Amino acid sequence: MIKETPFHPRTSAANETGLWSHWSGYLAADKYQMSDKFEYFAIRNSAAVIDTSPLYKYRIHGADAERYLAGVLVRDIRKCRPGQAHYTAWCDDEGWVIEDGVILRLSEEEFLLTAAEPNLAYLDGLKSGKSVEIEDVSEGYGALALQGPYSKKILAQLAPEAEGVGYFHLTPAKIGKAPVTISRTGYTGDLGYEIWVEADDALEVWDRLVEVAAPYGVVPAGQNALLITRIEAGLILIDVDFHSARYAWNDDQRATPHELNMGWMLRDLKSDDRAFIGRRAIELEVDEVSSRWKTVGIVVDWQHWAKTHNDRGLVTPKDHTPEHGGMMLYDDAIERIGYTPSFVYSPVLQNHIGIARLRPEHADIGTRVGLEVTIDHRYEVVDSYVTRLPFYNPSIKTA
Repeated sequence: MIKETPFHPRTSAANETGLWSHWSGYLAADKYQMSDKFEYFAIRNSAAVIDTSPLYKYRIHGADAERYLAGVLVRDIRKCRPGQAHYTAWCDDEGWVIEDGVILRLSEEEFLLTAAEPNLAYLDGLKSGKSVEIEDVSEGYGALALQGPYSKKILAQLAPEAEGVGYFHLTPAKIGKAPVTISRTGYTGDLGYEIWVEADDALEVWDRLVEVAAPYGVVPAGQNALLITRIEAGLILIDVDFHSARYAWNDDQRATPHELNMGWMLRDLKSDDRAFIGRRAIELEVDEVSSRWKTVGIVVDWQHWAKTHNDRGLVTPKDHTPEHGGMMLYDDAIERIGYTPSFVYSPVLQNHIGIARLRPEHADIGTRVGLEVTIDHRYEVVDSYVTRLPFYNPSIKTA
């Protein structure tokens, strides 16, 4: 049975297209209006509201909660103080990434961990007698993202506490009579917030937020717009840019934190005394310089892109619909050196960009690589160049 999020009475009324996809068993709007680019530009120029309730949410609490999480998560949770949040990941014993997510530290002994896939049984099986409880509270809470440069100005009118919330920090607040937690987090690479609210209060929060936001041109944004922004932000997506080690069939489908550009989570590993899951394998990978891949960005040479299509008598395509697959990458000798699982024409950057996985020796910034595209049922190779992630990184995001 397909489930509905706590905001569904409002999202269904706003969805003029009637287009939905399934996200963790819930209905999620693909786009509310005929032009998903309109929703995209609302995020980039003003703000948009996005229902992210289908995320799995786990409440982890107890006297040993920090100690438990320190042994599970790649990133050192002990450095995350109450009122802060971390983007993190967790691995298996061989150092392969199981999943990534955001964890909110609500107090000394209480955390809220988000995930894209169900993890309750796995996490519960790691408690090993510790004084910690793990609850799946996914259905009990709605999550509403307000993303875009006007998000702070709008949200502060409803909850003045939002004005002083720093990047990846959080605060309790009230919107109307509804108690909420507001975190300065999101999946768009822009200034943005996520509002965590009990399901029974979700519609009140939606109504108050939409009422205050209306003069700013704020609209609901669907999955299509969100997926464009996440590529521009260089944010990886499970089952596209990597697969969970729990479900992968072979090592080609698995990846390590370093291969996924998460090495920054482990900068202090030498001074870190935690025996977290996968640590020894990760240390060996670093010591032996054995990473198979490096996750980077690629930017297409727009002149070569245009010429390759024009030579076939075609108008140069600039399709902002994300391509999730395996576009191959080649060196000058036409040897395969990697692939691009996430690719899109960026409306704000006005160029084709991709999150790429390359052999480390070909991943230096500025390196030219050939991107394989299909034109009139023929393979063509278009010049592209390696660049840093993220592609889009406005200073307002962290200011």
